[in-house]
Amino acid sequence: MFPLLTPHSEAALAGIVALLVVATLGVVAINRLAPANGLDELAPRLRSWWVMVATFSVAVAFSRMLSLVFLAAISFLALREYLSLVPTRRVDRPLLLWAYLAIPLQYAWIALGRYDLVFVSVPLYVLVVFSVGMIVAGETRGFVRAAGTLSWGVLITVFALGHMGLLAALPDAGNPAGGAAGLLIYLVFLAQFGDVVQYVVGKTLGRRRLLPRVSPNKTWEGLIGGFATTVILAAALAPWLTPLDRLEGAVAGVLIALAGCAGDATLSAVKRDLGVKDSSTLLPGHGGVLDRIDSLVFAAPLFFHFVYQLHYRV
Repeated sequence: MFPLLTPHSEAALAGIVALLVVATLGVVAINRLAPANGLDELAPRLRSWWVMVATFSVAVAFSRMLSLVFLAAISFLALREYLSLVPTRRVDRPLLLWAYLAIPLQYAWIALGRYDLVFVSVPLYVLVVFSVGMIVAGETRGFVRAAGTLSWGVLITVFALGHMGLLAALPDAGNPAGGAAGLLIYLVFLAQFGDVVQYVVGKTLGRRRLLPRVSPNKTWEGLIGGFATTVILAAALAPWLTPLDRLEGAVAGVLIALAGCAGDATLSAVKRDLGVKDSSTLLPGHGGVLDRIDSLVFAAPLFFHFVYQLHYRV
């Protein structure tokens, strides 16, 4: 019924839906029993989660090419939000088109299985195209800031996030338990669920701020709760969805948890520098795409290379 899903990856998606059902029923019950509970923000958050989970499930279940198109669209939306937030010089406006062209370049090489070119093409493209384009424009004032701003944005939203596409393109034979879809489900679930646990623990038990000048709402209690949950789930789910054993899964959980926190904090620093709370209003209750995928920016490359070096490299 679902060409890209194994029984284990189907069960994983069903489990995620079950979690959403329980969470939705819980919020409905709380809002009815205690209308003035201060949890009004949870309802739009859950509605957005339903849309995101449904879209993600369709993308990973039916076609590898559909998965890559979906992930390319995520990169596009993230890059668009980033470019709408950062200040750009008028003279650099034509270069914004070249920034978007990095997306088909990245995902075309992934679709063709040219990993050797995936790892070098976008970084070199960014370095050469932006540098030459700005030189031709002839404006040196603000050159370093503009080049760094545009290059960093493309590397984060296209090159780094593109590693999820690399996971989706890995051969299913290397992961009989979950297939390529299982690897993607494993990464996204752990990163996003870890975010949720950090948020809930931080809200309910958080006392000591982790990064008060960068992300005031983050607490040590939330970090510890999210970290422990991610590592435990990573070890438990690894044999079901990945080629990793439980020990390797625990290491993967450490990488995903720490990288997720670092990515979240990095994007928080960007928004604080720009004086904005959310990257957009596309996802009610969450903000924008950048707000939702920040924990994957560093986690996706680290997890891909960890799995690839252990089980796919020949």
